[in-house]
Amino acid sequence: MLICIPIPCCTGSHSLLVFSTFIIGDTPFPEFSGVLMLDDIQLAYCDSNMKKLTYRQVNSESECLNQEISYVVFSHIYSTMKGRALYSKHQFNLTYGVHTHQSVGGCELLDNKTSGPHRTLESFNGMDISKWEFNMEQNTLEVEGAWSTMLSHMEREANKLIYINVYGPICIKDLRNCLHVWKKYVMRKVKPRVRLLQKTLPDSAGVKVTCLATGFYPRHINLTLLRDGQPVPDHHITGGELLPNGDDTYQMRKSLHVSTEELQQHHYTCTAEHLSLGNKLDLELGNPQNSHMSSMRLLPTVSHKTECTPHISTKNVLDHFKARSKRNETWICFRVFV
Repeated sequence: MLICIPIPCCTGSHSLLVFSTFIIGDTPFPEFSGVLMLDDIQLAYCDSNMKKLTYRQVNSESECLNQEISYVVFSHIYSTMKGRALYSKHQFNLTYGVHTHQSVGGCELLDNKTSGPHRTLESFNGMDISKWEFNMEQNTLEVEGAWSTMLSHMEREANKLIYINVYGPICIKDLRNCLHVWKKYVMRKVKPRVRLLQKTLPDSAGVKVTCLATGFYPRHINLTLLRDGQPVPDHHITGGELLPNGDDTYQMRKSLHVSTEELQQHHYTCTAEHLSLGNKLDLELGNPQNSHMSSMRLLPTVSHKTECTPHISTKNVLDHFKARSKRNETWICFRVFV
């Protein structure tokens, strides 16, 4: 399953998010499932069949949440999503087939260690339903979308009380605790393995020059393909997406198609800048030493077409969540373990 979520851009900020899915209809998947994320690290998984929080690493040292409280929170998310999904199904007059209600929500700690807003975005069958934002400093709740017009004053106040007394304090407390338990893993630095490659294309179509970096963490990296010392314009480059490996590291590649004549007439270089590197790394095409840590092993990436549940589209959920944020955010994708 490929999931994309917004991650706070600032290195000093941290988030705790739950990505949840409720399914109406017959499928081989649990009716409800949720994945708990600390920044871009998958901590735990819960579904309606297991009825408990299962940590990715099966040892007591990785547990940073109270199991009973977590079950109460996930149960409330489950029941809330079920009610809203059935309501949406009725509103759209849907009688047959598989339908999905999705939500992504959680809290964050800002650079100055103060609490950021608690945000939740919901979608039904890929269509935006509602956006909730609770300001924990001012105790104000902002609701947009269909639910903003359907909620009575009493219902709105009841939801605000849930944020004030349940979601808000529990989320921030759990975020601080998980940061303490997982600090070394979240704050780790893993150097990228970088190579500059060339591949002759069939039928004399030229050569593909590729700058590849893999196995790095954290996810922020500056990878640049240069021609004669100048960055190649973005519209000539293919790739550039940040993709997950299967071991909580990332990879990125940028490619350029050139003719044989261009390859001979110009000088191509790949540069990489990463938090784990003391200096900028420069690799020259044609240089026998054009690899950094050349014993690298390429890890499988997650395909953009990978799905784990039928008829689930996250595009609208993610587009609206991204547009909602008033700060720049990095969007990362990850493979869900089950």
